[in-house]
Amino acid sequence: MSFVGLMVVYPKSQRNNKERQTVMNLFAEISGNLHVGLAAFGAALSVGLIGMKASEAVGRNPGAATKILVQSILAIAFAEAIVFYALFLVN
Repeated sequence: MSFVGLMVVYPKSQRNNKERQTVMNLFAEISGNLHVGLAAFGAALSVGLIGMKASEAVGRNPGAATKILVQSILAIAFAEAIVFYALFLVN
């Protein structure tokens, strides 16, 4: 249900500033929670894909395991930073 839908449910005579503010605060909390959840899901997905491709690359070329490990750890750190950005922006 959108904000417009909630505004239609309440007649104008019953909508005061406090109710409007409460509804907006509710949507701000839901929106913030969704952003953090989506960021965490995206980070988890990207860490899994990075790990999958790193192990596949080491399987193909075991001699380059050290270089692949360094690059994959760096890429995982950047992917996890997205969650921290989302957490700091929500608060």
